[in-house]
Amino acid sequence: MEVKINREIRGYTESVFFGLSLRQLVFSVLAVGVAVGLYFLLRPYVGTETVSWMCILGAAPFAAMGFVSYHGMTAEQFLWAWFRSEALEPREIIFEPVNLYYELMKKNIREHEKELMQL
Repeated sequence: MEVKINREIRGYTESVFFGLSLRQLVFSVLAVGVAVGLYFLLRPYVGTETVSWMCILGAAPFAAMGFVSYHGMTAEQFLWAWFRSEALEPREIIFEPVNLYYELMKKNIREHEKELMQL
């Protein structure tokens, strides 16, 4: 008999249905709902192959939201952090290189240049 134990307690998720957590199950149901809705909405207007691709593209974000985790954040936490940093609180970063050696030796360089000019 073998019992799997997570090394990190924060990595534990309780499975509710078919090995999916409640979060994954809800977003999977949403993805299926969006795919079915898009199929019946677009079927009269475009061909079957195009509708199938539109269903996949429409359901993919919802499916990803349930399974994606980045640096311990859920997908919507990550999207909010990204939106906040890019749109709400943008900051302009200006790179100004400083040559510390030149700044320290500027006086000596000018004196040396004056000596060369006098020759």
